[in-house]
Amino acid sequence: MVGTMSDLEQAAIAYLQSPQAIRDRCQALFQLAQQDRLSHFRVNLERLDPAADYVLQVIEANYPDWHVPFHSRWRHFNGGGCDRLSELAQQLAPLAPLERARAYYDLVIPSVLLDAGAGAAWQYHEAETGQVVGRSEGLAIASFRMFCAGAFSSQPEAPYQTDAAALENFSQARLCEGFQVSPDNPLVGVEGRVALMQRLGRSLHQHPDLFGTQTPRPGHLVDYFLSQSDRTRLSAPIVLKAVLRGLGDIWAGRVRLGGVNLGDVWPHAALPAPTPENPGSHLVPFHKLSQWLTYSLLEPLQDLGLQITDLDQLTGLAEYRNGGFCVDIGLLEPKHAGVLQSRHLPSSEVVVEWRALTVVLLDQLGNAIRQKLGRSPTDLPLVKILEGGTWAAGRKIAAEQRPGGTPPIQIESDGTVF
Repeated sequence: MVGTMSDLEQAAIAYLQSPQAIRDRCQALFQLAQQDRLSHFRVNLERLDPAADYVLQVIEANYPDWHVPFHSRWRHFNGGGCDRLSELAQQLAPLAPLERARAYYDLVIPSVLLDAGAGAAWQYHEAETGQVVGRSEGLAIASFRMFCAGAFSSQPEAPYQTDAAALENFSQARLCEGFQVSPDNPLVGVEGRVALMQRLGRSLHQHPDLFGTQTPRPGHLVDYFLSQSDRTRLSAPIVLKAVLRGLGDIWAGRVRLGGVNLGDVWPHAALPAPTPENPGSHLVPFHKLSQWLTYSLLEPLQDLGLQITDLDQLTGLAEYRNGGFCVDIGLLEPKHAGVLQSRHLPSSEVVVEWRALTVVLLDQLGNAIRQKLGRSPTDLPLVKILEGGTWAAGRKIAAEQRPGGTPPIQIESDGTVF
């Protein structure tokens, strides 16, 4: 089916898989919001300066030395103040640096894909430390312990790997055991998470140039990125492009164009209707999990000596903490009660508007914060502002405004988007 694509469809797909398309389409909706021509939200830019001040206070509280790391999955593995990554590093120490990097990819890729919102009721009880942790950190620690126990490997003699055979046979029983799911400890989107792991396993076979041939593994992406580097430099959009190509087919029930699964891309009626000359003109790409994964793949490459360039070509993440912050701080104002009172599917125009406006506001917040500090995008890229930062600010302000710190807008999650 993909072979019958027209040149225009191929060009549209390539564009919709680019960070520039995320910004362009989100900006188009943002301009409509400024004209009060959207159905669900209006923008109040008078709140930009107070919002930037709030985020700055959060960054200074979290990172008083201003050594802010990237916003990535690696932060969550050490949740609760326990250095689990050092524990893993000791286990991987006998391996060569390249194989260690592959193992880190094998850990972080399934962990990111399993990171969709857990729901407020779920918690992970870690036997090794006695800690009880929920939300993203709990999901990270649960997936970390599963990885270390060999849950993603089909080869008992090689537990510290993730391979296609184990993923294809990944079961709901295994997920529920690893994540301690029970009627008293419910996890949102169990079936969706299991299906995502199984589809990941199948996708590894379909892209041998990315994932290898004999034992396809996510970790072989390390080898691919080394081959794509310019000596010691690698552009971040190259990483995102490979993630979108290699993992595009794992997302179920998404918009397709020319037979290609577009992933985290959604229609909005306020954009121009598609035509044969301009297919996909009505679509808004976000690629939230793919960009979150991209950010999480950079540090092992840095450990191998690569310098990551073009970081700010990637965008902020259109998810419920960043988006919730924009609503709670007053940058985004719901236009009717249903926005806050109803639950919304990710495909709903409420959610598409919310996410699109969030992407633009994150860029504006980043610029405002840098201006206050006299810093450049190179000194303080968006990926650090997210970490320091807007994501933490979203969690903090939610806890101040609602019991349990739930986001202001409720999502009907299938375990694969938020």
